[in-house]
Amino acid sequence: MSSILLIGFMGAGKSTVGSLLAEKMKRPLIDLDDLITKEIGMPIPDFFSSRGEADFRHVETTVLKDHFTANAIIATGGGIVINELNRNLLKDHPHVIYLKADSKTLIARIKNDAKNIRPLASQKDAAEITALLNSRLPHYEESAAIIIETTQRDPEEIATEIIERLGKA
Repeated sequence: MSSILLIGFMGAGKSTVGSLLAEKMKRPLIDLDDLITKEIGMPIPDFFSSRGEADFRHVETTVLKDHFTANAIIATGGGIVINELNRNLLKDHPHVIYLKADSKTLIARIKNDAKNIRPLASQKDAAEITALLNSRLPHYEESAAIIIETTQRDPEEIATEIIERLGKA
């Protein structure tokens, strides 16, 4: 089986579910945000502040392409679908899973994130975060082969569903 790529808005559970999937499927976990941090040599919020979102998205695409064919669980960043090239790569892959949650759930998860590594959310209110989510929704849906609802669900349950759905794919 090829890589399994997890996409979705910040707070959807990509890293948490990805870690569980990697453990259950005995495959490595590749967290693109971690790789990007190593590539740029600084925390993502600092890069956003100093270089801007466009430069970040360029690095993000390069890192995605470099690891796209790894036989791993790949947790992407929430904005991976902004770039059309990324969407085209994702659309052609049979194991892209969109972890979907409602805006209320996502906002609660984002605001409770102790790591505070979300540069596009840290300065936004709930309405602005919801607008950002809504602008990305069509891109998540068009890029995904499988959509998994994560609202009010336990990560373990989500990981189990993904494995079951992949077995039927």
